[in-house]
Amino acid sequence: MRKTIAALILAAIIAPGSLLGAPATVTYILDASQSKFMAHTESSGLLWFKGKGHHLAAREFTGQVELTPDTITPASLRLVVKAASLQETGEKFTQPQKDIINKELREIVFHPDQYPDITFQSTSVTVKSSTAGRYEVRIDGDLTLHGVTKRITIPAVVTMSGNDLRAVGKFDIDRDDFKVKATSAFHGLVRVSNDVDFEFDIVGRRS
Repeated sequence: MRKTIAALILAAIIAPGSLLGAPATVTYILDASQSKFMAHTESSGLLWFKGKGHHLAAREFTGQVELTPDTITPASLRLVVKAASLQETGEKFTQPQKDIINKELREIVFHPDQYPDITFQSTSVTVKSSTAGRYEVRIDGDLTLHGVTKRITIPAVVTMSGNDLRAVGKFDIDRDDFKVKATSAFHGLVRVSNDVDFEFDIVGRRS
């Protein structure tokens, strides 16, 4: 009996949560109406149209965040963007120009009929620093784009207030890694180069 009690005490010292179970996580469902997911490029970036930069907004995406109250970790992020919903929003373009760009995005760049989803699934989340209700985190995970999956790292800032969560982050990719062709077609208004920069500002509601 004494050995059993001693073993339990030792286990509690080494792993305090082992006797009480793992910390409970909380789920937040993304609110797309209050969130954004975008791809930004300069004139030499993902697209090109008379030297103007591009701002592609995803009109349709879903996802969820799971985290542990007070400590954040263990935590996870899943984001699913519909490739067909990425559209040019740059104010410098006329609507006819946007229509051409969006057509080439579908038919040359993203091929949403074949690869409908752009997804990110975290594999680990690490807290780098924290203050009251604000956490700087490192999110490692798998990005799937154009049928190719690669491991990437996203630095992000997570803030929480009541039942709301906000996560803001940026990451960039090399389109060669995801086999996105560097091709011009139609009127030659879209040219794919190597660097693609993405950013997200997502709001989640506690479920």
